[in-house]
Amino acid sequence: MSRPLDLVVLGLSLSSSWGNGHATTYRALLGAFAARGHRVTFLERDVPWYAAHRDLADPGYCDLVLYRDLAELADLTRRLDAADAVMVGSYVPDGVAVGQMAIRAARRANAVAAFYDIDTPVTLAKLARGDHEYLTPELIRSYDLYLSFTGGPTLARLEREHGAPMARALYCSVDPARYAPVPAPLRYDLSYLGTYSPDRQPTLERLLIEPARRAPHLAFAVAGPQYPDGIDWPPNVARLDHVAPADHPAFYAASRYTLNVTRADMIAAGYSPSVRLFEAAACGTPLISDSWDGLDTVLTPGREILVAEGAEAVLAILGSRDEAARTAQAEAARARVLARHTAACRAAELETALHEAGAGRIRAAP
Repeated sequence: MSRPLDLVVLGLSLSSSWGNGHATTYRALLGAFAARGHRVTFLERDVPWYAAHRDLADPGYCDLVLYRDLAELADLTRRLDAADAVMVGSYVPDGVAVGQMAIRAARRANAVAAFYDIDTPVTLAKLARGDHEYLTPELIRSYDLYLSFTGGPTLARLEREHGAPMARALYCSVDPARYAPVPAPLRYDLSYLGTYSPDRQPTLERLLIEPARRAPHLAFAVAGPQYPDGIDWPPNVARLDHVAPADHPAFYAASRYTLNVTRADMIAAGYSPSVRLFEAAACGTPLISDSWDGLDTVLTPGREILVAEGAEAVLAILGSRDEAARTAQAEAARARVLARHTAACRAAELETALHEAGAGRIRAAP
């Protein structure tokens, strides 16, 4: 058995789930990691858009510390100096400077320096354009461990082309204590939960908005912030600007099916499941998804998830009255997710990766 680790995370946000999927991921992962007996500190940049929508002021399972700028973060480096591992996340403000600070602290403490990329395909596309918003080629080579939301061939690419000493998949996950079936009347035939993204919008148009136009007798819903005013929503599409994580299960339960839409960079890379996919499955709501390489390694198409390319396929699914098949699909997906894709599974994977990266530095318990 491993001794308790002291992990410091510098991530985009833990305190606010508004407009980002990072908070949900960190909450599930770090809560499960702490449940394994480890100590966790989360350092978060205090920015007004998250401060105005803060829905987790006191996580309970970790020490949440807000800092206003790099100077204030520098005053907190004593927390890094005592760590066994320091993990910086993608899209952290001033991420390059934060990463350099974290790596220096890790070297002083003889600790593991890790980067957790919750946006791997987006990150690699940015690097290809010379965009070093939160990561540089030099930092990739300096981190001991590159944890990636994307698996498959991308891991070998990170090591071979970018010089990462060690790249491992650490997919998003779900906390089954928070995401489970709840009783609710069905209100929507098809729903979608996600923040607006320009590269996802054409798929949302094809797989939800166009079906809604063609089937005015069916009910649809799109939940999430930042959608521009110019979108022509059919009258049978309900719009919810924000659904708090605590209300996700009820939202999914109100849907006969829910839609998974993948960002363009993640489709190109493959092996990039979204957290909404796992959450909906854990809540027992059947899924319809766009197609991407590696989907079959997560959920089995035709049995645990249905794949649709266009409006006709979506309407054919929604027009089916085979409730037994719909229920069987939901139950199969939920069983798969609870066995392979929970926060507890990811926490164990994180622990293993940190020990592997820190071989000879992170001591095992006697």
